[in-house]
This record gives sequence, structure tokens and C-alpha cells, in this order.
Amino acid sequence: MMRSLWTAASGMHAQQFNIDTIAHNLSNVNTTGFKKGRADFEDLLYQKDRLAGTPSSLDTQVPTGIQVGHGVKVAATQKMYSQGSLELTGNKLDIALEGEGFFRIQLYDGSIAYTRDGAFKIDSNGQVVTHNGYRLEPELIFPSLFLPESISITQDGKVTCRVGGSDIDIPVGRGMELYRFVNPAGLKNIGENFVKETEASGPAIAGRPGYRGMGKTLQGMVEMSNVKVVEEMVNMIVAQRAYEMNSKAIQTSDSMLGTASSLKR
Repeated sequence: MMRSLWTAASGMHAQQFNIDTIAHNLSNVNTTGFKKGRADFEDLLYQKDRLAGTPSSLDTQVPTGIQVGHGVKVAATQKMYSQGSLELTGNKLDIALEGEGFFRIQLYDGSIAYTRDGAFKIDSNGQVVTHNGYRLEPELIFPSLFLPESISITQDGKVTCRVGGSDIDIPVGRGMELYRFVNPAGLKNIGENFVKETEASGPAIAGRPGYRGMGKTLQGMVEMSNVKVVEEMVNMIVAQRAYEMNSKAIQTSDSMLGTASSLKR
């Protein structure tokens, strides 16, 4: 059978995966703190019929070889951690990150995850949690009888509030801490806007917002998805056309096989 059938088929599989990635990006265009993904590809093994440098006579060598590839495969999917646009909400517990860093979250099983989604809430105990009730770390617990409208979060992570009719701002916990990674693209995505540390990402590096490379915490704002719809639509068109061209290669190979099978003596 013709090698091009399988080569073109691998191209169709790759472009299908590319479309799946683009569709995931577009479906999360309004997801707070979402970072778009990108599919990376690499060519498959080559069949070498003649190696470059093979002697062609006593004094000469073949300058180029003869080799043919066998298609393409998915090499990696990479998250692109560029800054998303900031949306003003006015909610006192909405916190956007401008720059590097993640919030640290404790999950129900006690494990640690990280997120860029800063749309926080306060539970019945006065503790800052995510919309699913996961606790922010380090813990932020507001005192009883605090005034919600008095909550203040500075760009360097200091959190204060007022209690009752007092005009004095009192600190809440140790304030906010951020965490960054040497290789954020190596983080493991687990859904719910969370990622987890891996060997590839390196250990989490803690720091105060606004210091030593950490981003700033902006109160009353959220970071939107960094997906650019026009860019994704262009990528979709390119992937669709590549898929069509690979299908045409299969049709052409089939036609050539049909011509060969119809030959008669």
C-alpha cells in the first residue's frame, strides 16, 4: 500500500487534536483566570533509502541523502501564561493578579493547588474561600461583626477591615501571599481553574505581592481569560484547511491505487 495513506492519516489525526485544543480555548473565553493552550507537533521517523555522505566513487560522496518522512504526531500541549485583560467589578473580594504568581488553595483532601482565579467569597465562618468552598492559604479569617464594605486589600497583599462602628483598620491574618514557578508551563491542570505542582514546574516559590518578581494584587478586579477570539478563529481556519489537504492526499493516493489496480496486460 502507498505510504502516503498513513502519512496523510497522521496529519488528519494531528489537526483533529489541534481543533480540540482550539475548541477548549474558545469554550473558556469567559473563564476567569483561564490560560489558553497550544498544541505543538513534531515529525515522525524517517525512512532512509540512502544516507548523505555515501561514497559514489573513489573520490566523491553523495551530497544529499534520500529519506522520506512518515507524518506528524502531537509533541506537547503548552499553557500560555500571558497576562489576561483586567475587568473592573467593584466587588471587595475580587482580586486580580497583574504579573506573575498564583493564589494557593487547600483542596478538600488536604492537597495544595494553585489558581489565577481571584473571585473569592466569604463563608459562614468569615473565612476567604473559592466559589467551591476551598480555603485560601495562608488563611484569611475576618473577625465577627466586621463591616464587609470596609475590606481593603493593597497591591502588596495587606488585608484590613473595620469592626462595628470603629474607624480603625485592623489587619486580617498575615495578608496575602503569592507563589510562582520556574516553569509554569509544566504545571498539571486538574480542572476547576486549578493547577498542581509537578517535577517539571519546579517547587513553588513564595513571596509577597509586588516584591521580587511577584505580581500585584488589584482589589475589585478579576483577570479574564487570555484567549483572543480572532486569533483562535484564524488558527481554526488554518487547522481546517490542513485537515482538508490531508484528506485530499488520501483521496489522491486512493485514486492512484485505483489506477494501478485497473491496469491490464
